Amino acid sequence: MKSNSVEFFKRLLALPGPSGFESAPARAWREEAGQFADRVWADVAGNGFAAVNPDGMPRVMLAGHIDEIGLMVNHIDDDGFLYFSTIGGWDPEVIVGQRVEILGRGGPIHGVIGKKAIHLQEKEDRDRVSKTKDLWIDIGAADGNGARELVRVGDAAVLAAPVLDLPNERIASRSVDNRMGALVALEALRRLATDRPAAAVVAVATTREEIGIGGGGARPGAFGLDPQIAIAIDVTHATDYPGAEKKGHGDHRLGGGPVLSRGSAVNPVLFERLLEVAERERIAHSIEAAPSRTSTDADSIVTARMGIATALVSVPNRYMHSPNEMVALEDLDRAAELIAATVRSLSESDSFVP
Repeated sequence: MKSNSVEFFKRLLALPGPSGFESAPARAWREEAGQFADRVWADVAGNGFAAVNPDGMPRVMLAGHIDEIGLMVNHIDDDGFLYFSTIGGWDPEVIVGQRVEILGRGGPIHGVIGKKAIHLQEKEDRDRVSKTKDLWIDIGAADGNGARELVRVGDAAVLAAPVLDLPNERIASRSVDNRMGALVALEALRRLATDRPAAAVVAVATTREEIGIGGGGARPGAFGLDPQIAIAIDVTHATDYPGAEKKGHGDHRLGGGPVLSRGSAVNPVLFERLLEVAERERIAHSIEAAPSRTSTDADSIVTARMGIATALVSVPNRYMHSPNEMVALEDLDRAAELIAATVRSLSESDSFVP
């Protein structure tokens, strides 16, 4: 990717935006889209839309969710400690001892996640896996009243993990899942803005995917947009690190290119088109079996309205749902190129009836 796109990606990763609280990264995404899209708008679900060639046919939706996993304050005790629930799927062991940024009404509030020190634990406690109910957030408050002046029940938080530049153009950060998908949708659209297709193309930064209630923002977004074709973009598990089980999850490597899902939520005609374009353009890729749910926006989009021809393009991600998710920038670039080339291949006469 070009350096300006990489810098925008880093800025997007740094903005806190757990499910239901995505407004900061969503605004940044729309501002970036406004530099080249023909039209940019948002809906009541918080989804951001950016269109190129809006009067073309067929109408194509490129969906990457803009939210991330996080935490929510559910109790403040009289000593000023904050107890919390998770927003999305966390391994509680990952968050022990981490620093957090709470989205307070007056601005960010910083704190740390506390747990009883190992020196004070009984043997049976040391052998037990941590649970969320065993943890708390300490913001340094003197008492409950002081804490309540800064934080309210229902405030969201993210882990305070800065973006790391690593060798071989790899990035590690929280929120890669799935600011990456929202970025790739925008990068594909950016390429299509300079080499316009026959299709109308709308990149969508969807909301609330990590909690999945009611299809998140993707379902109302797809309903309102009414596309004939949709490509969801998300992360998938890289299996190139020690102990990864390739027999169950496939062989997907950082630097190995985008991953094309094949299964019940994926239109088989659209899958074959993506595969054909990847092979023609010599874009490195792998294939992932998805026999039931994909656990992505594709599941919500494919059943919207009377059904939408949907595909899923993923990028290998190490250490998913942690503060140090890792991706290779070349995989993002290849995913954007594959999607853009596939959209250019579409015509109004194409049928995606299996």
